[in-house]
Amino acid sequence: MSTALESTGFLLGVASWLIIGAALGNDYWKVSSVSGGVIISNRQYENLWHSCAEGSTGVAECRDFDSLLALPGHVQASRALMIIALLLGLVSMIISLLGLKCIKIGSATEETKGKITVTGGILFILAGLCVMVCCSWYGYRVVQDFNNPLFGGVRFELGTGLFMGWGGATLAILGGALLSCACKRAKSNKPKAGYYAAGQPKTIYSQAKSEPEARAYV
Repeated sequence: MSTALESTGFLLGVASWLIIGAALGNDYWKVSSVSGGVIISNRQYENLWHSCAEGSTGVAECRDFDSLLALPGHVQASRALMIIALLLGLVSMIISLLGLKCIKIGSATEETKGKITVTGGILFILAGLCVMVCCSWYGYRVVQDFNNPLFGGVRFELGTGLFMGWGGATLAILGGALLSCACKRAKSNKPKAGYYAAGQPKTIYSQAKSEPEARAYV
């Protein structure tokens, strides 16, 4: 059962990494709103890297953001969190693959492999939390600007990239939680050093004390 859980968690982690990467490259993190009585002939949309405008003919023109330091703070933080999440996910996949119960590598014990798998699961959870914070913060700013009556710019709505990010973050956290079930393997099943497993429990001290007495009677 643990093998199935760990394999499922690893596959969910790989799928989450792919979805997070696709979300980072998606152009539609926020899309211009079409609500209201005014009919617009073009559509605007943005992501973390550039903004685009699409005309009625379907031709889109994109412009990269000129300066990193001139960007709003939430955009800079979102870039950093998404890149950190992808790096954590990559490391998590490598570590989790080495620790899976169905993978045999050298003479590693089950306890050691269990600890490796748990480490990979924790990294997957951290990656999912980074993406969750990024998408939630970015989405909050979009909703805040949309509902602000004093905002004079273009009103945007939540785009596809945010929902992909939320989905990838959920899969990463779920996969990490399943991989963390290997903590049972990480616990040592060896008996304590001061006791014997067979027969009645005796301490090493009591056995060592009884041996000279036995020799004396002989």
